[in-house]
Amino acid sequence: MDISVVTLFPTMIDAYLSEGVIGRGIERGIATVNTVDIRDFTDDAYRTVDDVPFGGGAGMVLKPEPVARAIESLGPVEHRVLLSPSGRPFGQGDAQRWAQLDSLALVCGRYEGIDDRIRDAHIDEVVSIGDYVLSGGELAALVVLDCTLRLVPGVLGNNQSVMQESFSDGLLEHPHYTRPAVWRGESVPDVLLSGHHARIDAWRRRASLDVTLAIRPDLLNTAELTPAEKDYVLERESSSDREEG
Repeated sequence: MDISVVTLFPTMIDAYLSEGVIGRGIERGIATVNTVDIRDFTDDAYRTVDDVPFGGGAGMVLKPEPVARAIESLGPVEHRVLLSPSGRPFGQGDAQRWAQLDSLALVCGRYEGIDDRIRDAHIDEVVSIGDYVLSGGELAALVVLDCTLRLVPGVLGNNQSVMQESFSDGLLEHPHYTRPAVWRGESVPDVLLSGHHARIDAWRRRASLDVTLAIRPDLLNTAELTPAEKDYVLERESSSDREEG
């Protein structure tokens, strides 16, 4: 997979990608990440990339021409994504979809944003990583990069771990434990020490339901649940309502 990041601060991207499992995946050639500096596509000696907004207002806006040239320098790209707080929420499903592509471009805004004409001509999708405003799109691009690249086959050592993570099946992930079995008087659930894989799987699924119900019950509206799991959720919700009443 080939990912390009169009940004004013390429070193922010490069520094992160030199570490961890993502960095090792890039070193092994499983994926490549190319940073493109928008300032390289300016015409003046000051490498000016921004200007005041039409209509007045605070802040500056990224000029369309340098951004367009930077994106066009990539050549054909399967999908081009703008990181912006005005985009729709980014989710695990996006990462799963984009991890199947051969090429992806991430465009990072700065200041008050990018001249909106760029969206129409050079962007396929606009996403946000949360309901808050950052100084620029670089941190958001790193979130998207990490989430997407770790789903590319071979980047992680154990592909099974990807399948069992939060949101992979619409639920939050079950709790995890490791040695020692008893730590400061607290014991690991007995079923995890039983060696009975079917029971362990059943416990983990039920634990995922419990965690999701407690923290993100909204996810249960779209999660794929068996009839028995739906009954369990309804029973837990009814029990909770009775306790509150």
